[in-house]
Amino acid sequence: MSEKTAENASKNPASQAPKFDPTTTISAEFGIFGIPMTEEESKVVLVPVPWEVTTSYGEGASRGPQIIRAASEQIDLFDIEVGKAYEVGYHMRDLSEDLCNMNDKFKGVAQELIGMRTNMSTDTAKMNSLAAQVNEACEEMSQWVYDQCSDVLKKGKLLGLVGGDHSTPLGAIRAVSDKFKGEFGVLHIDAHADLRKAYQGFKQSHASIMYNVMTDAKKPQKLVQVGIRDFCEEEYDFSESRKDIKTFYDLELKRRLLKGETWEKVCQDIIKELPQNVYISFDIDGLDPAFCPHTGTPVPGGLSVDQVFFLFREVHASGRKIIAFDLNEVSTGGLDESEVEWDGNVGARILYKMCGWLVKSNA
Repeated sequence: MSEKTAENASKNPASQAPKFDPTTTISAEFGIFGIPMTEEESKVVLVPVPWEVTTSYGEGASRGPQIIRAASEQIDLFDIEVGKAYEVGYHMRDLSEDLCNMNDKFKGVAQELIGMRTNMSTDTAKMNSLAAQVNEACEEMSQWVYDQCSDVLKKGKLLGLVGGDHSTPLGAIRAVSDKFKGEFGVLHIDAHADLRKAYQGFKQSHASIMYNVMTDAKKPQKLVQVGIRDFCEEEYDFSESRKDIKTFYDLELKRRLLKGETWEKVCQDIIKELPQNVYISFDIDGLDPAFCPHTGTPVPGGLSVDQVFFLFREVHASGRKIIAFDLNEVSTGGLDESEVEWDGNVGARILYKMCGWLVKSNA
């Protein structure tokens, strides 16, 4: 081994792996899900975005990519639904140190503003100044995400984004829109509608992601929301006023199920609203909080993991194509990573299933 090769090997654990045995456990240090493959060797490339600047309740979403990766090594790679999809290679890019530092810096600025608004401050000048700083930082984050995701797509790879709070995928959706010329729909699984305009003064708030997506120059054909159960009147009115938004509120879903309808029938109605190409945007709090107790803004109700997995399967069975996805709001809740293994475990399993269906859709 040459000196240069040895240096590269020390930086990339995957290059040191002797032989990849999918039946055994390999440390996630070698790759997401313990798959020791480089980006060049992999078909699916995951972009981690450690960002939670505008979060307004819980904390720890910026560490979501870390706890998901740590838990991912104990997942059995064979999947009865998608088989050995992993063989095309799954690779997660390294965390950006610059983005981590920006997150830490501007979260403090945002929290100061949130505190002032919560306490009904009248210092408008200072609040406007703080909001401007945060908005500029969020624009920079979104541009970074756009550049990263555009790079992945231009290389012919399949894209997944791993947040972070739910403000993170705006740049990813713009990149996907470029590639598909706006001909796609967003399947949005969430407890929240995320249709607020500049929530708390933040133009790219985690609570504004779908408002931004649907008012953007690169907006998709359709937004289909599932599991929504926490929203304001402004969001409800915005959704009802748009023909390109269809919201399946959690309350109505539960009424249908309690009256005897099958989840299969409900899924068929959801899927009918989607165009041919589907981008999945998954906020983990779309699940029942029993599956994600430390997520930033948990809301009682929600979907089970089984229901979500069934919905993914039905999207694929309908002949529609899953073109990319994001997974957000898996969080530590401000606790040590060892105390939130359950959240990381559930997040990793959701991520693995999304990767599998992405591969199957593009086989």
